[in-house]
Amino acid sequence: MPNMTQALAKIVGPSSVSDQDEELYFYGRDPGLMPPMRPDYVVVPKTVEEIQKIVRLAAREKVPLVPMGAGMSLSGLVIPQRGGIVIDMKRMNRILEVQEKARYAIIEGGTSTGGLKAYLDKNHPRLRYSIPDSPATTTVAGNVIIHGQGRLTQQYGFNSDMVGGMEVVLPSSEICRIGSCSVSSAWFSKGPPLPDLSGLFLGWFGATGIITKLAMKLFPRKRLRDVEVFVTDSADFVPDLIYEITHTEMTEDINVFAQPLPLIFKGNHHLVIYFTGDTDEELEFKKKLVFHAVDPFIKQKDGGFMSVGKAMRQTLLDMPQKNASTFADVTKGGGFEYSGPIILVEKYPRCSRKLDELAAKYDLKYHATARVIGRGHAMMFAFAFTFNRADEEMMERTRKALHEASLYAMEVGGVFWKPTLDEQRIALKRMHPETLKLMKMIKENLDPDGIMNPGNWEVE
Repeated sequence: MPNMTQALAKIVGPSSVSDQDEELYFYGRDPGLMPPMRPDYVVVPKTVEEIQKIVRLAAREKVPLVPMGAGMSLSGLVIPQRGGIVIDMKRMNRILEVQEKARYAIIEGGTSTGGLKAYLDKNHPRLRYSIPDSPATTTVAGNVIIHGQGRLTQQYGFNSDMVGGMEVVLPSSEICRIGSCSVSSAWFSKGPPLPDLSGLFLGWFGATGIITKLAMKLFPRKRLRDVEVFVTDSADFVPDLIYEITHTEMTEDINVFAQPLPLIFKGNHHLVIYFTGDTDEELEFKKKLVFHAVDPFIKQKDGGFMSVGKAMRQTLLDMPQKNASTFADVTKGGGFEYSGPIILVEKYPRCSRKLDELAAKYDLKYHATARVIGRGHAMMFAFAFTFNRADEEMMERTRKALHEASLYAMEVGGVFWKPTLDEQRIALKRMHPETLKLMKMIKENLDPDGIMNPGNWEVE
């Protein structure tokens, strides 16, 4: 459309819109394996009113819209499958309000996780947010819309469970408030005791609306934080270890990792256990209860605590952690992707053995990592592979390994987390028919023209 660029420029200004190839190139891809798709326009709004005008223009001209945070998901969720307009939210990055006593922050839809953390560190040092292990440029809204995880997932669930309210621009361009903020000036709940409508937007990857404001629950920031690592040489012990540790309710976070390199890690499964406290006595008390919980495994010689040196301790305590970016270049080509289904903790041994099998079958370097969700109610298990981006044959092997991992995840009762288009199709084929009808009804009623991030969660 020859006049679209001018029309968008009238809304956001000439410097905040582009149809130039060198800029569209970057907005047509993400760090993962999905093939790039070129958008037609990129626009960077500053206000909610500008977003409304963009949505009205797109609806009138039937042009697809793809809202984008930092584009760091690896899953192709913001690659414009049918071209159109990518809405880059990065200029809408203000922290609007922090309620210290009620422990929540109201932020704009483009606020980064690093920006919120830095603001709290400076202005509200006794409060913290559930920081994900993604780069600090990742947006808070982007993280919650994929049901993201963070440093407090083991205590409180997904980061989307920590939402206290939302403001959304609907595909009709109308503004809608979700949660307590719909009837009150307070943003303390995304639903209860009202009907919880947040599910119309969370998990939909921008296919039902654009989040322009978001309230996130904050939590006490303890003065002290430490980490211990328990090691076992059998995946079969991991579920029981997690059960005993979570039963103490003394930990901030529990991660598990297994990898063949460096050789010190080969053949072992490492439970990384995080503790927080305001005093040394509190920290030691929590550790003592966890040590007591795993003592039977030590006495039976099924595992034990490893010594954590200063450098490793600092690496494990970094927020966000940098391990993923380091692993991405193990193959010396900057490629890294994973399928991270949510599974029952008891399925960890089976998924771990499947990852070993896939890595050998497709000749790939790999890393297994898992994060406990809630009090062991579930866990995320990542089938993670690294590859050389300059080697198309290796990339294709990685795609096949991930596809096989996805099918296996469904076989063991898993549910896809931030699913790729391939995984969305697998899930939709297996979904209960009445659930499919409900999803289709929601999408068709909210977005009758099908302009919002088309390709994602499309029900035939």
